[in-house]
Parts: sequence; structure tokens; C-alpha cells
Amino acid sequence: MAAAAGRPWTTWPSTPAPSSKLTACFFVLLLLPILLTEQVAVAEALSIGVNYGQIANNLPSPARVSWLLRSMRVSKVKLYDADPNVLRAFLGTGVEFVVGIGNEAVPAMVSPAAAQAWLQQHVVPHLRAGARITCITVGNEVFKGTDTVLQAAVLPAMQSVHRALGTLGLQGRVNVTTAHSLDIMGVSFPPSDGKFHPAALAHLQPFLGFLSATRSPFLINCYPYFAYKDDPARVPLEYVLFQPNAGVADPHTGLRYDNMLYAQVDAVYAAIQALGYADVEVKVSETGWPSRGDPDEPGATPQYAGTYIRNLLQRIEMKQGTPLRPATPVDVYVFALFNENLKPGPASERNYGLFYPDGTPVYNVGLHAYLPPMLVSNAARQCPHRIVPVWSRFSGAGRVRCRVAAKVAMARVRQGRVLVLHQRPKEDAVIQLFTLVAIASVAFVLP
Repeated sequence: MAAAAGRPWTTWPSTPAPSSKLTACFFVLLLLPILLTEQVAVAEALSIGVNYGQIANNLPSPARVSWLLRSMRVSKVKLYDADPNVLRAFLGTGVEFVVGIGNEAVPAMVSPAAAQAWLQQHVVPHLRAGARITCITVGNEVFKGTDTVLQAAVLPAMQSVHRALGTLGLQGRVNVTTAHSLDIMGVSFPPSDGKFHPAALAHLQPFLGFLSATRSPFLINCYPYFAYKDDPARVPLEYVLFQPNAGVADPHTGLRYDNMLYAQVDAVYAAIQALGYADVEVKVSETGWPSRGDPDEPGATPQYAGTYIRNLLQRIEMKQGTPLRPATPVDVYVFALFNENLKPGPASERNYGLFYPDGTPVYNVGLHAYLPPMLVSNAARQCPHRIVPVWSRFSGAGRVRCRVAAKVAMARVRQGRVLVLHQRPKEDAVIQLFTLVAIASVAFVLP
């Protein structure tokens, strides 16, 4: 990248008007620091993850979301499917992905052939292209409902997917698990008394055996907000929002908890240990706070949501563990990236997002984020004509080389893959140069 960025712009086309030149050069000047520093930014990324749900009809394109998340330095993203457009948009960024198999597809995954076919379609091509898929969730909160067929199929489906990963040479590279609602807990306080609900025990004992054998995490969706909403008069707001408070002591262990989330996580650890699996790690696959709700949903405000997320981020950046596991930093995926306007249920379900669909923060939590303007397709189609004068100055092999470089550059721009150049240190410098030219030609051009 250094060779391309350091070349003098002597081959810039002379045909565009001065205003176009100025716009193009201005954008390149803005872009170059991002290109040159993004590798450092990935290394310094936040250890927080985010859930990227898409039950909405007004969300920005995955390519633009890629810019947004990288500007926030988010290092981990959890999907509820394996959207190829999202995975392609993040190629070369270093962002880790959890992808999901929906509940409706879980029973079919019991078939080894179906599991292998799903992996070959939804995972293998992206891994080969450079995506960082580290975990597959087989279903979501399946023990919260009453679908006994689905519940009985989860573990066999997970085993089938795991074996298929081995067949494809990916065993040990991608974990297989499922995400649980906190409703699977029969007892959650005090944390040391944590026990699973009797109805779930028959499934969870062999399930934990699978997680232990495959070194996969136990995923739990924890929402202290629900406890506050159900009993705001008795649940201290400071305790659920990570604000200063006297805390609550576990009478059996003497451990003191100053927030509900950590108490919930340790209750899950205690329940797992009670079944004999102390080596299984617990990760918080969802937690968040709604910024808006129905009249019967107290506490659903931007102020409380911002306080919860801001204080949670501070704890995570401190690499803080729970009182029971102080040496193990809590691994958290915030729910959610955007407000999702098509989600069913109460108003709160559509208002868990950190951002509105236009990229505006719902509340301020100290994250510096940028959602770039949408590139206009008409401008993208015009771009090859703008960079033709560059290759026309060459002849023979040089001209062919430039034409190829221009085509590669334009393909990247259209796919939103313009910030991955530092991942290609051995790539033809001409291609890298043309990518910058293409970006500058397309950016900010109005229809």
C-alpha cells in the first residue's frame, strides 16, 4: 500500500472539470489516513461485539455498515443468519463473525448431508475468501418456547454440523453452539445457587458434554432490563445500570455483586458447574436496553439505555471478570446495532439499537462512528470513462495492465470493498492506485 500511496499523481486525468478534481482529491486526502491506519485500528479494536439484526426495511447496505462498525473499532459481529452480502462486505477487515442457522432450519441439520450442504453454501466460500467466521449458532433461544421437536433436534443438529466441519477440514477452526434465553434458569439468585429449569435439564446435560468436548462456549442472552421492567419498585436502578451502589452479597460465597449482569452470568456458571462441567466458558450473546417502549414498559428511555451501554462498555474495556471468574474477562455482544422497524412484539423490541438506520446515534455512549454517504450507481457507471485517460497514456503490456487494474478497482468500489488494501501487501501497486482513483471518481457525485 505504501508504494501506491506514495506515488505522485502525475497520471491524474485532465478531462474532469476543476470542481470534480477538487472533490476527488479532497476525498482521497480523507481516505488515505484511513487506509494507512486501519491495520493499526484493527489491532486496537474494542473487545466488545455487536448483534447485527436485519428485521427492517430501511437499513443501510452491508458495505456502508462495514464502514460504520470499523469506524467504531468493533472487532466482533454476531448475525442471526449467514448473509453473504454482509460477509463479503467485511472481507479483509479482521472482524470476527458468529453466523447462525435459524430455528426453522434446525431439524433439517440433523441430516449429515444437509449440514454439509449448508456449510458448503454459507460458510466455506467465505472462509476461502478470507472471512473470519469463528462460531456457528444452531438455533436461538429454542428452550424458551414449547416446540419439543425443535428442542429435541438442537443437539443432534449441532453434532451433525460439527462432524461436517471435520469432513471439510474445518474442525477446531469454527465452534458450534446455540444461544439460550435466561429463561432456562430455574434459580438465578443468589448466583451460587444457580440452577437450570427442570424442564431444560434433560437437554442441557448432554448439550454441556458436547460443548466441553468441542471446547465451544455456552451462549446466554441476559437482559437486566427485564428484571427492572417487571418490578421497578424493588429492583434498584443503579444495580441494573452499573451505577455506584452498595451491591448485593452472595450469602454462601461472600462475593459481592455491584451489577445484575455479572450476577446473572455467575448464576449460569454455577448451574453449569453443578452438572459437572467447570471447563465450559459462558459468553453473553445478547444484552442491551431499549430506548423506547410501550406505556407498560418502564425504564425504556434513551437516558437509561445510554447509561447501561456506556457503563457496560467501560467494564468490558477494563477486561473485567465476574466475581466468580475474576480472571476471565466477560465476553459480550451488545444488542443491537440498529433499531429494527419490522420486529414484532412490544415497542421496546424495535428500539434496542445503538443507531437509527441513517447512522445517527440513538444516544451518546462515547463511540465515534461514521456511516458514509451512499455511492450513487450512476456515478459508479461513469467512473470507467473518467479513468480511461490514465491507461490511454500507456501502450502494449502497460496498457493491458492498467485496463485490468481499472476493472478490479471498479469492482471493488461497487462492492464497497475499498478499505482492504492493506491486507494485500503483494498486490500489484497499479491495482491499488487505480482503486484510489476509482473511489475518488465515484465519491460524492450526485445523480
